[in-house]
Amino acid sequence: MPYGISLKCLNDTASSVFKLWDEAAAFEEAASMRALHYPPHITLAVYQEIAIDRLAEAAERVFRVRPAVTSSFSGIGYFENELLILWARPNYDEQLFQLHAELHREVDPAHCHAHYRPGNWVPHCTIATKIPRAKSQAAINWANRNRMQFSVTFDAADCVRFPPVEVLSQTGLASQ
Repeated sequence: MPYGISLKCLNDTASSVFKLWDEAAAFEEAASMRALHYPPHITLAVYQEIAIDRLAEAAERVFRVRPAVTSSFSGIGYFENELLILWARPNYDEQLFQLHAELHREVDPAHCHAHYRPGNWVPHCTIATKIPRAKSQAAINWANRNRMQFSVTFDAADCVRFPPVEVLSQTGLASQ
């Protein structure tokens, strides 16, 4: 089972993401994000094999004294895989990249999934993960038309195992 470290939103600013989850679910057979029972998030790292205590300790060192991270979003992106994945695109945010870099100084990036390594990572807040090919063009057209702008305050960081999502450790981030 893979493990991940994410920033997540446990407050009312998540409402814009929930709205996008519900809109994007129209392209899926079943609503993938609601089925996770996990809040809107930005994943900073994914590991296939790693000692859980090592991962939790690294997350604690990086996040224990951090303030909440507020990111603004302005558009929808997509990853074309076997199933199309839609995601909310955060505007460039140096703070996100600094947290990402700090985490990878704590845990050697060689252990991390290639897409989440420094230089490859694309910050994103996933809004749908299981759009079949038959609906992918309609979903891409919707994504390209969507100009929704909003901000989300990520007020917690956690270490998880998935699927299903199981929170192994969590650190609250201080209010700004």
